[in-house]
This record gives sequence, C-alpha cells and structure tokens, in this order.
Amino acid sequence: MITKILIANRGEIAVRIIRACRNLGIPSVAVYSKEDALGLHVKLADQRVCIGEGSARDSYLNMDRLIQAAKNMGADAIHPGYGFLSENSAFVRRCQENGITFIGPEADVIDRMGNKSAARTTMMAAGVPVVPGTKDPVYDAEAGRKQADAIGYPVMIKASSGGGGKGMRVAVDGADFEYQFGLAQRESANAFGDDTMYIEKFIENPRHIEIQIMADKHGSVVSLGERDCSVQRNHQKLIEESPSPAIGEQTRAEMGRYAVLAAQAVGYTGAGTVEFIVSPRGEYYFMEMNTRIQVEHGVTEMVTDTDLIAEQIRVAMGEPLSFTQADIQPRGHAIECRINAEIPEKNFMPCPGTVTALHLPAGNGVRVDTALYTGYQIPSIYDSMIAKIIVHAENRDAAIRKMRTALDETVILGIETNLDFQYQIMRHPVFCAGEADTGFIEKIMKV
Repeated sequence: MITKILIANRGEIAVRIIRACRNLGIPSVAVYSKEDALGLHVKLADQRVCIGEGSARDSYLNMDRLIQAAKNMGADAIHPGYGFLSENSAFVRRCQENGITFIGPEADVIDRMGNKSAARTTMMAAGVPVVPGTKDPVYDAEAGRKQADAIGYPVMIKASSGGGGKGMRVAVDGADFEYQFGLAQRESANAFGDDTMYIEKFIENPRHIEIQIMADKHGSVVSLGERDCSVQRNHQKLIEESPSPAIGEQTRAEMGRYAVLAAQAVGYTGAGTVEFIVSPRGEYYFMEMNTRIQVEHGVTEMVTDTDLIAEQIRVAMGEPLSFTQADIQPRGHAIECRINAEIPEKNFMPCPGTVTALHLPAGNGVRVDTALYTGYQIPSIYDSMIAKIIVHAENRDAAIRKMRTALDETVILGIETNLDFQYQIMRHPVFCAGEADTGFIEKIMKV
C-alpha cells in the first residue's frame, strides 16, 4: 500500500493530484520552488517542502532534492504529473533505488516508448501502422538528407527525445533539408540534452488523434477512447475534444485495438496515450506514445465517467483496473479549452502578472482545472497555461454552445489571456463543422 504521495509538479496538475489523493484517503506532500511559495498546490497539500530556487533546473527537475524531500517527509510514492520528470527513466530508477514507488510505467518502458525512433521500431515489430520514415537514429544532416531523399519530400525532422513540439521542423525539399535539420537538432540538444533525430514523411493537413489507455500489473489493458487534438499552434495543443468528429466507428475501433496492442507490446502499466496522425484520406499512423498522464486527460474522464489519476495510483499499488473494456461506454461529447496567460495579438507573448479579480464558470457539465485565485502572482518562468475549461454535453453542437457560455462567463483580470481567441474558435464555421486540421490556426485564424 502507498501511505503518502509526494507530488513532483506544480500548478493545476499538482492541485488535481492532491484532490485525487484526498478522495483515496492518502496524504499528499507538495514540493515548491521559492517562486511558487504562494501556489495553490502548496496551500492545499497536507504537507509542503521547498526544494529550491525558481528555475526548474534548481527545483522541479532536481532529482536529488525531490528524492530527499520524499525521504524527509516520509512519502513512499512520487506522482510526477506531466512535464518535468514525468518521462525521465533515470528518475524512475532513482526512485526504485530509494524504495520509492514511481506512479507511472517502468524505466525500461519509458526508454523504449519515450525515444521516438525506438518507439517506431517497436511499433513496426508489433504490426502497428507507422508513418513511413527512418528505422534507425539519424545523427548528421548528410546522412539524414539521403534518408529524406528516399522517403520523398516534404519530410518531418523530429527529435527522438522530443515532446511539446520542440525539435521538430519540416523540410520541403533537399535544398531546405540541411538548414531545417540543423535547427531541429540544436533545439533538441538544448531542450532534451539529446541530438538524436529521426525523419518521417510529412503528412499534410492531418488530424491529430490520440487514444487514452490504462493498464495494470496483471496484464489488463483498456482503451478509453480517443481525443481529437488537431487545433494546435506550433505543435502546442489549444483545444481537445472527444469523440473526434473526423473518424467513424470502424476507424475508432481499429485505432483503439492498435493502442492496446502497442501497450501490450512493451508491457505497459499505468496511464498512457498512443498518438496517431490521420491523413485527409483517412489513413492513420502511429506517431508516438506519451508515457504519462496528459494535460487533456479530463476530456476522457468526462465522457467515460472515470478518475484517471486515482486509477494511476491504484495501479501503482498493484491493484487491478477498476473497469474492463466492456465497462467503457463513452457518452456525450466533451471539449477542453486551454487558457493561457498570453497575448494572441502580440504573437502569443506570455503575460505573467497578478490576478486582481477572478470568476470561473460552473454548473452542470462544466469543469475548470486551475491553480488560480484572486491575488495570485503568475510566475514568468514557467509554462503560460493557467487553466483548463472542460465542458460535457449530449452532443458536439451542445458542447460547443456550452463552451461558448463558459468562456463568456470567465473573468480573469490583471493579466491578458487567450479567452477571446478561444471564443473566436468556438464560433468559427470550420471548427463548428468539425473540419479543423492541425493547420487550422495558421491557415484559417491567420496567426
């Protein structure tokens, strides 16, 4: 049994995990940087401990301090949330060496699926369809160009250790390849400390669809349906919804089976997301697997009536899944809008500051995940996402109307946000028709 959980994260996801711990009757420990001393997660946890200065490197990414904090506070488990160390296999091994349960998959699984080129190889061996591309890692532009010439342009250059849209560039022809490869590789080295790259065929005007899975230590793997994450800017998701308006029941069932197969192929445990890209002709291909809880997990929770964070914790304690595949019968439609402290009119420039007034929407089928409160000082050194507004209704049209109402009711003063921009999307005919692909923001919204 897990008796106390240290949460190695901050902001809304830390608050979300604290609430799940309370529902399970498990005490929680919040860690915080000096910059986050007044964070809501610090106020809500049963215990709290400062782990360093404001920079992530000195706090939320500092393995030594996190392990020591867990020991000092008597925590026998760590939940990493998303981002930071959530997909760091070295951290998983450090936890195991110190007798601490890491709430997530095993280190070897993270290595196999977290490295994008290794994941492609694993999926090909398992029979899961993948985007045509390189099978082996690519380390230099000259070798990469030969591979790209064989694949056929345009191609996508990707960081093997990438995530969050970093280390990704499109090369439209051979003359453009070396320049784009250099940019992507340098960004990968800076962001992940790894310059290993891979190359795949660039699918133009695709939909981005991901399958949520949950697996226990007893061999059970369940698909909880898909989320459509096509509305993005610079590969950063802005809106997620379930079910996807872009695929039919047959494709949905096939993708779900492949997601389960992918998890089984690596002996996966815990929450994970198998991401697919879908071409305008309906062809779908495996892209990558995120070996952690996703930002947008609440969308799936709304349509399946599950608690994925609590399920993660129960799985980590060795319990079997609390549901079977037959139990998962998604109902209605859910949409999530990410609210960021930024100025869309100024190239989405971050806008940290003090929240001087706050009113959040509520009511039937409306959920807000946030760490905001009136008087909170939003730090300038972390991600700009400050809230997630999620709605659930009987169908997509009703969910869009409910989201418009929720966005219109939301008041966040003292800082600039993308609330108005999200409202514009909710009224755009292309989005309302369910036809927004990954180029929607740049092409249609013209930003």
